[in-house]
Amino acid sequence: MPVLPEYDLSGKTAILSTSGGSEAPFLGQALVEAGASVFAVARTQALLDAVLASLPSGSSGAVMDAGVSGSAASAMEQFDRSHAKVDILVNDHRSMYARPLEEISVDEWDAVQTRNAKAPFLLSQQVLPRMAKDEYGRVVNMISELAERGMINGSAFAASQAAVLSLTRSLAVEWSRFNIRINAIGTGLVDTEGQTLETQQEELVVRYTPLRRKGKPSDIGPLLVYLCSESCDYSTGQPVYVDGGLNAHP
Repeated sequence: MPVLPEYDLSGKTAILSTSGGSEAPFLGQALVEAGASVFAVARTQALLDAVLASLPSGSSGAVMDAGVSGSAASAMEQFDRSHAKVDILVNDHRSMYARPLEEISVDEWDAVQTRNAKAPFLLSQQVLPRMAKDEYGRVVNMISELAERGMINGSAFAASQAAVLSLTRSLAVEWSRFNIRINAIGTGLVDTEGQTLETQQEELVVRYTPLRRKGKPSDIGPLLVYLCSESCDYSTGQPVYVDGGLNAHP
């Protein structure tokens, strides 16, 4: 991915966290290609291994289960063993869950909110004070376009994404005085498996998407790098949607 000099992330240290999905490795690659050093945080060891496999040899990470007390602090203790500062935080917590309202148990609801909303809250709580001391930081929260749309059987997941969007806006206001910019990238369908266009268009939601295709990781990477760069200086508290126009539908 070509990187403009003004978006260069050389010398920057990023924390990339995920609770599931297939896009996190590609997000990590985009940050590395722009010059950043990436520390991975994931909900399970399997997810962590998948992200680390996409990063340069020697990259490190930690498992963080937001449902376990002290897990975020423990992850940051591991971060401190190999890094002196954090410039960038990317939260990718879009662990999908779809079930009719009447079939969702209280425990299942709590689990979805913990994976998708509590995790970025806990990491932000750990990282933002560190950024404030250095008077510099960039935070990007990955969200689904369901943060602002409804979907049948999607109430629990959509609520978690709306929570992250609201968190983005509130923290942007709260921490802007420390030269910290906090934004969100909203995505629709993203193909990480290299499906043909013909195969994609067999899906009704793809045909409903104005651009008639799923997104690719390369559609997201350049925007992520910009929002993580020093050039992103006058945008904060904003969701930017890369969804093929899906969110433009009424």
